[in-house]
Amino acid sequence: MNLANIGASIMHPSECIVALAEGGFKINGPPEMGKGPMSNEKELESSTEASLPQPTQAGRIELCTELISKARRCLGNGDRECVVRALKELIQSQCHEGNAVGGEMAGNVKGVFHELWLVSDGGEVCRLLRVLKGLGISRSWVSDALGVNTKALNKWLTKCGIDWEGKATRNKVVKDIEDLLRKELGWDKIKMCEELWRFVCVDVDEFRRYGIEPCAWLSGLELLSDLRRPYWLGLRVSDLVVRRIKGGVELEINTTSSIDAVFFPVLLSAVKTPSLKIEWKRGAPAAKYVSKSIALSYYVNLSANAWPWPIKLSTSELKGLIEGFSDEELAEFIAGEIDGDGSVWYDYENGYACVEIVACKNCPKRMMLDVLKEVIAKRFGIVGYDYSKGTDDALKFGGEDAVKLLRRIARYVHHPLKRLRIELILALYDGRISPETFEKLYDATKYELGRPDIKRNNALATATWAAPQTHTHGVKKQFSKFKPRNIEQNSW
Repeated sequence: MNLANIGASIMHPSECIVALAEGGFKINGPPEMGKGPMSNEKELESSTEASLPQPTQAGRIELCTELISKARRCLGNGDRECVVRALKELIQSQCHEGNAVGGEMAGNVKGVFHELWLVSDGGEVCRLLRVLKGLGISRSWVSDALGVNTKALNKWLTKCGIDWEGKATRNKVVKDIEDLLRKELGWDKIKMCEELWRFVCVDVDEFRRYGIEPCAWLSGLELLSDLRRPYWLGLRVSDLVVRRIKGGVELEINTTSSIDAVFFPVLLSAVKTPSLKIEWKRGAPAAKYVSKSIALSYYVNLSANAWPWPIKLSTSELKGLIEGFSDEELAEFIAGEIDGDGSVWYDYENGYACVEIVACKNCPKRMMLDVLKEVIAKRFGIVGYDYSKGTDDALKFGGEDAVKLLRRIARYVHHPLKRLRIELILALYDGRISPETFEKLYDATKYELGRPDIKRNNALATATWAAPQTHTHGVKKQFSKFKPRNIEQNSW
């Protein structure tokens, strides 16, 4: 599903509305050839001639009944070629579509196919599958008609050497649409990134004027198509949920954050086009000015062996994996962890950069902080310290230690805001920008404290604004009672 279809009427009431008003889509404008009804009688005639009459439902049912009878006569006579021809006619006449002829008739077509399947040998079965694929029948229709699961059908397809994609076909459609958008409208991931920054009131041109690229986070994402990259393990021990499902593995990550709403689907798209769930966030809102938050959950379902890392990790197992990484692999792992549960900021009070990784005190993720602290100190000579943060514990690096760590991980960090802050901090420490310029640019990345902030609790609105590049191929809305008042998008 393209997120441009969700909440397209949401308006951005922040102070950067003037910038957002530029461009946009014009709707309900007059037709190019003028207003009013068609006046050219010849055009009207040709239009009428081009629209052939469609059979009524009664007429189609009568036709389908005759074809079913024909197919059964052929089956009784043992004439399989005749049955195949009748089956083709049934499908071409839409007799297999319940919404056109009713469920009973559509079930009869499946019955004909099933009976033909049972009397066919291996070669005939393969031919029959190729015929159905050529007619545009879905894999799920075949599975349902035969009463078999996807795994059993896949065995036949493999045996027959048939490449019959299911959901990937939809992915190809999305890709074709994206190609068209790029060609005709100049839309691409850079455009999506720029729209994201505009939504949260960050002036990309101002950053670029000082040699800082706000869309640098997109660089290298294609490498993450390989789940064996340590980045994924880092994200797994932070925000990414990995669970076993029937016949496979599901990766899921959720957010109410504006920036994450764009980042997460783009990230998962490196592996597979994600699906989307939209639901009320459980528990008390994180901010007093938000009465209820909408959470977006992006997920992909993969084959059972697609996830290369352990799903449940013990402290010793995690430590063994991390210690076995090369320096670059360790840096990539840390970047994945920071993209999930990490923070990067500049402490004006003390005048230095900070990097922090947080974990809840009494949960399995807590053990990861001790492992990271030890391995980073041993490998890179970078020293962090632990401290308590309410219900959480944190591992923090400050000053030169933070800068050393940022230099190590910068190229692997893909979270848009965290990567932008890293680029800013390194530019300051390298002397490429002045402290005054740094303060001016950094201010645009800061969160408002104690009051509404467009960067928080606006996941759905942001995903809509940055569409179409933040596409998914499915959406589940899980609202018990949808009341558009007093939710995150109306709390600015």
